[in-house]
Amino acid sequence: MFEEIIKKIEKYNDIVIVRHIGVDPDALCSQLALRDVIRLNYPKKNVYAIGKGSTKFTAIGKLDKIQKIDNALLIVCDVPDMQRIDSAKVHDYAESIKIDHHPFVEKFCDIEWIDEEKTSTCEMIMQLIKDTKLECNSDIAALLYMGLVSDSNRFLFQNCSPKTFEFVSYYLKKYPFSLTECYQKLYFRPLTEVRLEGYISSNMQVSQNGCGYIVVTNETTKQLGVDSAAAANMINHYNYIKELLVWATVSEDKKNHQVRVSIRSRGPEVNKVAEKHHGGGHKYAAGVKTKTLDEALEIVKDLDEACAAYLKKISEGKENDH
Repeated sequence: MFEEIIKKIEKYNDIVIVRHIGVDPDALCSQLALRDVIRLNYPKKNVYAIGKGSTKFTAIGKLDKIQKIDNALLIVCDVPDMQRIDSAKVHDYAESIKIDHHPFVEKFCDIEWIDEEKTSTCEMIMQLIKDTKLECNSDIAALLYMGLVSDSNRFLFQNCSPKTFEFVSYYLKKYPFSLTECYQKLYFRPLTEVRLEGYISSNMQVSQNGCGYIVVTNETTKQLGVDSAAAANMINHYNYIKELLVWATVSEDKKNHQVRVSIRSRGPEVNKVAEKHHGGGHKYAAGVKTKTLDEALEIVKDLDEACAAYLKKISEGKENDH
C-alpha cells in the first residue's frame, strides 16, 4: 500500500490535498502535514492543501488557494464518503488517493488506505512517513501530534494502542518539538467560549435513557459573542458526566443555512443514527448537518431510542447471566 501511494505521489507534478467539510484539527493537521512532507521530499512539485478554514484553528497553519489544475493527483484525508469532501470533486482529478481512519462507507478513490483502528488520520501519516523513505521535520511532527492528540481526546479514547504511543515517542525523539506550543495552539480560547461551556452545562437536557442534548441557537451565539461552530467544538468536554450515555450539541448557523449536530457516545453506536440522516463518523463520535432545528431534534429522538435499545440489551444480557 505505501509503495503504491509513494509511486502515485512521484508520478504527478501537481498534487491537491483535501479533507472533510467542517474542519477539525485531525483533518486540518493531516492535510497540512502531508502537504509539507511532500514539499520537503519533492521540492519541485506543486502541492496544495485547500478547503474552507476556521478562525478557531488559524494558529495551526494556513491553507492554500488555487485555480483549477489539469492532470493533478487528489489526496483525500479523513473522509469516508464522497459527499463530505470539502472544496473538491474527485472526477476533476486524474487520479486519487484516500487516507482515512473512519469506518468504510464507500469507495471513491483509485487507492484507498483505510485503518479504523488508528486514533486519527495523523497517526496513519505518522506510519506512512516512518515506514517509507520520506523525510520529516519538527514542524511537520508537531502538526501530526496535534491532530493525533485532538482526535484521541488527549489519548483518552479506546482506540489508543501501544503503537500510538510508540509513534509519539519516535517523533518526539527524532524530530523534537514543543508540547506546550502544541497544546496552546489547540486549546487556548477566549473567555466567551468558557461562558458558552457554562451555558451548555446549565441548560443541557437529559432523558431517562441517558441521552443529553443542548440546542444553541443563533441568538444565543450572538448574545455570548461566539462563533456558530463553538458549541460543536466543545463536544468532548462532556465525556465524563455519569448520567450521559450519548450527548449531542445542536448548533444553529443561519449564515450558512444549516444546523450542525455533533454527537458522542459511551455505548450506543451513533454513526448508524448519523448515517440515517446523511451524516457519518465513527461508532462513538459522529455528526450531521441538517437544514432545520426540527430535523436536528428528530436526530436527537433517534439517539434517545438508540440509548433505550442499548440499555435494554445490557439489561437482557445481565438477566441471561443469572
